[in-house]
Amino acid sequence: MGKMIVFLLLCMCFCIAEPLDWETANGIDTGGLSRASFPKDFIFGTATSAYQVEGAASTEGRGPSIWDAFVKIPGTIAKNATAEVTVDQYHRYKEDVELMVKMNMDAYRFSISWSRIFPKGTGRVNYKGVEYYNNLINYLLERGITPYANLYHYDLPEGLEKAFKGLLDFKVVEEYARFAEFCFKTFGDRVKNWMTFNEPRVVAALGYDNGIFAPARCSTPFGNCTAGNSSTEPYIVAHNLLLSHAAAVHIYRQKYQAKQKGKIGILLDFVWYEPLTNSTEDMAAAQRSRDFHIGWFLHPIVYGKYPQNMVEIVGTRLPKFTEKQVTMVKGSIDFLGVNQYTAYYMYDPKQPKQNVTDYQMDWNAGFAYARDGVPIGPRANSYWLYIVPWGLYKAVTYIKEHYGNPTMFLSENGMDDPGNVTLPAGLHDTTRINYYRSYIENLQHAIKDGANVAGYFAWSLLDNFEWLSGYTSRFGLVYVDFKTLKRYPKMSAYWFSKVLQRH
Repeated sequence: MGKMIVFLLLCMCFCIAEPLDWETANGIDTGGLSRASFPKDFIFGTATSAYQVEGAASTEGRGPSIWDAFVKIPGTIAKNATAEVTVDQYHRYKEDVELMVKMNMDAYRFSISWSRIFPKGTGRVNYKGVEYYNNLINYLLERGITPYANLYHYDLPEGLEKAFKGLLDFKVVEEYARFAEFCFKTFGDRVKNWMTFNEPRVVAALGYDNGIFAPARCSTPFGNCTAGNSSTEPYIVAHNLLLSHAAAVHIYRQKYQAKQKGKIGILLDFVWYEPLTNSTEDMAAAQRSRDFHIGWFLHPIVYGKYPQNMVEIVGTRLPKFTEKQVTMVKGSIDFLGVNQYTAYYMYDPKQPKQNVTDYQMDWNAGFAYARDGVPIGPRANSYWLYIVPWGLYKAVTYIKEHYGNPTMFLSENGMDDPGNVTLPAGLHDTTRINYYRSYIENLQHAIKDGANVAGYFAWSLLDNFEWLSGYTSRFGLVYVDFKTLKRYPKMSAYWFSKVLQRH
């Protein structure tokens, strides 16, 4: 604790003594972190998603996604915000790339909007959208930033949702594979790092269990939706997402990988679940939570089947893979992206089996955020985000020990401030610096203990449209004035520029 207080005081002294600019960034204390303390080829980058930063949502040929339809439901998004403009990276990408260069970042993880390429999800190509991504990729490479392209970040084309209920229908596998192949063929001569899906668990659970994300499907009593079945649909969607992922990987490996010499993986979110007590019951509840969370997707990818906990609990509601599908899904990653932010305590609620069930109830686990009156960690602005650095170490180590230690990237990690924080207070984000320092130190320890981690991506490059929170949450290394869209690097951006200096 003493080390943390001293570190924050040093940061505060810098804020008061010096104006924030790239020349005086050398005055920031890095807490002992530097490039030299990581493996030689370790990658550092920042991340965003198309829907959250691009804007230009209904211009230059882009078609609507399920999120464009979702945000129009009154009361869904904080202050009824939309992503019609958001932070307008579509027109300001060069400015944003220059910020990455000044931060000494190596890579940029962005997503490609499916409906910007195929406005209806299939059929006609929008070449204005293709031109945008070509320009972005080319400028990244020109400025020495390696592109990491993610093909799906929550934003299914609305045309496919209307045509056949989107992710609920097996037809989506073929349509997604067609979109993925177009991207491999069009951009793969320059993009050497591909990701098929970001957080497919979130897509299935929040979109189809409680319906708080697009396309807002659920059944009562689990949410306020007009249609859906929380007992079965999350599992159907997850199955189709896994098959879509596997189909895209199969195409890439068969037709493009040898020539383009790239790699392909998937991005999975992983909250660390710690048993509330050492009781057998609480330890089992924590393990069920891990199985229903990351195991839902990673177990089939590594072992060709769902976790045994899921098989026993979900029963006939859990779809089955054919033998052919098993051969496609198993081993379908060159690397794994891990989005890791927080940790919770889990306990056995000792509840009798319910007649009505859903994905979350299938866990049969209770959430706790304190033990013996002591919080698991301080809370950031978001209600779900507790600052628990040791959770990152345990999450990465768990994957190392249970899933064959695949090549991993920390593909998201960060914290948020309230959206109404103003200048200059919003720039002096010492809490965020301390968050990054403590989490990266735990990542460093995991690597020293044998975890095969090849890179780290900070979430996020910019303050942006933060899904349900709209503009009431700021995760960025760069402060954005949402009225003028002017960018202001925060102290955390300068901190990264110092940590990542090349000598």
